[in-house]
Amino acid sequence: MWRRFAPRTRLMSHRALAMPRSIMALAALLPLLALAACGAPAGAGSTPPPSAPSATASTAPAATATPPAGVRYVAIGASDAVGVGASNPNVTAYVPILISRLPKGSYALNLGISGETLGGALVDELPQAIAAKPTLITIWLVGNDFKDCVPLAQYGANLNTLLTQLQQQTTAKVFVANAPDFSALPAVQAEAQASGSYCGAPATLASIRGLAQQWNQVINASVAAHHDTLVDLFNSDLVAHPSYVSSDGFHPSDQGYLTLANLFWSAITAQGANKAG
Repeated sequence: MWRRFAPRTRLMSHRALAMPRSIMALAALLPLLALAACGAPAGAGSTPPPSAPSATASTAPAATATPPAGVRYVAIGASDAVGVGASNPNVTAYVPILISRLPKGSYALNLGISGETLGGALVDELPQAIAAKPTLITIWLVGNDFKDCVPLAQYGANLNTLLTQLQQQTTAKVFVANAPDFSALPAVQAEAQASGSYCGAPATLASIRGLAQQWNQVINASVAAHHDTLVDLFNSDLVAHPSYVSSDGFHPSDQGYLTLANLFWSAITAQGANKAG
């Protein structure tokens, strides 16, 4: 879920593109190896090199295991990715929860920006997402466009551009969440009642629900056309429980973010995108 804030802020996960421990250990050992190599001066008194092994001796080097590459995870989103509404955005929001479940040695980059629209993400987030060479991408970018009454045709074109670029320029498995039932959110209900309408539709719960379903027809079709994986929030219980919505009536609470993380994670594990290598 989402909300526009000014100024816009970006939050990077504490594990954002973290260096694997094995690389850090190797970097620490290199100076010691160099000192050891230089410790014995060449010349008189030095130990001569050992003679070449006989032709009958076994000289095959010992096999060394190559650790599998970790998952490279990028989150594209808005204030929900930042964690607005969570008691501890760096821990209890859905992106940090997903990061905590990745295998050891994985990388993560949270590109979420509060107030971001899909059109804005094409400029603000997409280039960095591609540059990160991800293997796993999550996307939840619909709330601000819906709330700002962006024309649905424009939103659909922007979504198609985003998914096409990710398809052509990365090898990542992409998971896209659609719109929840916005009519169940107190903030949306209050705005509709105050204005007498919602994005040109009557200010009734049925009209707002129908509007969300129209948006999901576009989202679901675009995700299917790009062979990505849909995370269906509309038919989930994400906004069905009052305790899943934060006090602002729009963003998830800690319980809501955990539910959201579980929905993403279920889709991710079903596609094997949580596995390293």
